[in-house]
Amino acid sequence: MAFAATASLAVVLFYPPEALERIETMLAGFANSGPTISVREAEAPAEGGAAAEHGRALPADEAASSALPTREVTSSGYVVAPDISTVFSKYGGRIVAVEVEAGGRVAAGQVLLRLDDAGARFTLQGAEIARQSAGLALAAKTIELAQARSSLTRTERLAGRDAMSAQTLEEARTMFDTAENAALQARQDVAKADLDIERAREQVDALAVRAPISGTVTRLTAHVGDTVLSREDSVRENESLLAIADMTNMVIDADVAEANIAQMRPGLRGEAVLDGFPDQPFAVEVSKIAPMISREKGTVTLRLSLSSPPPDMRPAMVARIRLVVGEAGYTTDHQQGAER
Repeated sequence: MAFAATASLAVVLFYPPEALERIETMLAGFANSGPTISVREAEAPAEGGAAAEHGRALPADEAASSALPTREVTSSGYVVAPDISTVFSKYGGRIVAVEVEAGGRVAAGQVLLRLDDAGARFTLQGAEIARQSAGLALAAKTIELAQARSSLTRTERLAGRDAMSAQTLEEARTMFDTAENAALQARQDVAKADLDIERAREQVDALAVRAPISGTVTRLTAHVGDTVLSREDSVRENESLLAIADMTNMVIDADVAEANIAQMRPGLRGEAVLDGFPDQPFAVEVSKIAPMISREKGTVTLRLSLSSPPPDMRPAMVARIRLVVGEAGYTTDHQQGAER
């Protein structure tokens, strides 16, 4: 300000009135100017915003929420098919037919491959023969029981008229009890033979390995001529015959840093893009949050449901995730949930 006053005095002394007015205007501009500092935070509409320009003021809660900062959390993950089944053979045998191909669609219950086990077929034939024998034995015992019952009835009638001794009556009753027990044992033998047939037939039927779920064959390691182990002897996945995945309901599992867990919640929305389809982003939403933190990686796994992903998406594809988080979104969702 002292410089301005001194300059003004010099102008009064040495310059004409016309130049004096122009210089005073310039000095006034310098005196009123100063340094400007700009701080850019997350963009949010100014109070009133576009609505104010059209004569409509925002509601108080909407204006407060829109003014709160938001930020993005990025991560990466993989496409996952939650419904996936690894197929084993329940019984051992030799593969005689493979009726599917990798990448093919299958329906639940469809035959995938067939095994041949001569021992299982012989067991079924033996069980059927044993059932026939048990049936014949039951028929014979049933006849013996009927005869014993008839004899006992006649003896009891004669004994009632004192025409039959007590000893003969007791013998008739013993014969009837013995025949009844023999018939009961024969019926149990028939029931056991039926169970043996059912067990043997189940083993033979299991030689046709069927699809446990509907889906797409994602892995096929079975070949005609291979000898496979039974399920109880095959404990490793690489000993399985094939794998089937339901490709109609895939999700993304993504890891985010433990430091961001306080901002994670089901319902949080964002966007994902696959490395295989970088020009086809799609919407995602957090459906589940893992209950455990990975000690090795210091991350928590999110399961994301997908909205209109690329139709050619496949399991194990790499996905890049971008989630929009912040107090604004949390406050709004929290208030809406409280109102409901």
